[in-house]
Amino acid sequence: MPFKMQPGKFYRMPVVFGPSLGPRQRGSIHTLFSQDAPKATVITVSFRTDPAQLEALLPEGFSLRAEPVVSVRFTCLKEIPWLAGRGYNHMGLSFPAVFKGKRDTVAGDFLTVLWENLCDPIITGREELGYSKIYCELPEPAVLAGTTHCTASWLGFKFMDLRVADLRVPSPEEAAALVDPASEGVLHFKYMPRTGDWGTADAAYATLTPHADPNKTVTERWVGSGTVKFHEATWEELPTLYNIVNCFHALEVREWLGAGIVKTVGAKDYSDQRILL
Repeated sequence: MPFKMQPGKFYRMPVVFGPSLGPRQRGSIHTLFSQDAPKATVITVSFRTDPAQLEALLPEGFSLRAEPVVSVRFTCLKEIPWLAGRGYNHMGLSFPAVFKGKRDTVAGDFLTVLWENLCDPIITGREELGYSKIYCELPEPAVLAGTTHCTASWLGFKFMDLRVADLRVPSPEEAAALVDPASEGVLHFKYMPRTGDWGTADAAYATLTPHADPNKTVTERWVGSGTVKFHEATWEELPTLYNIVNCFHALEVREWLGAGIVKTVGAKDYSDQRILL
């Protein structure tokens, strides 16, 4: 008897082994997300740049909505229940944007790319959520003499250095000022090519990750100074990534706007992700 998909279940390739396992479909009795796990450390550096350079990165329907402030975030995730307690790291670059469609007008932070160092969250995030996820090596940050140093590389070629220093605990007013009240969440553009009909999309639309997360709690926060540098690369060094890295290398740094480290515990399962029309 040929394989048949079960109603009410969702699938990813390979589908013939049954419903897919992952962050939104359990394979065990364990809770996948809660107020107790996972644990995250988010290291952020921000700078002001040329607005025209950011506008050139926005898909149709998007526009820059505020000051041209770029934020590069390096996140370390630990004790992830859907990975049976394992973890992974990711790094992304975003900036404030607004999507205006036929139905929706949403202000948020457009995530241009999200590098991750594990295949499983890349696949689930790309196919189910519409995140622009790709792979690279993201080792644990090194901390020495008050400076936190993060790097990113691909098959041994280091293409990014991020450093944060001069850390201190912010005042309540400073901490409140770090939250953008106009942002409704993280904006993405999902694109999946149609097999054999090259240049045509099977899926091409904006998606939103709402900010609201009732499970997440900030446990510690620091602010300080920081820098980030993307290293120019050749095709030979980064044959599938050099166009992305060189675009970020070319971003003008008009002003460094500070840095920070935030530790959180708990997370949602992102089942509130939705398409914007």
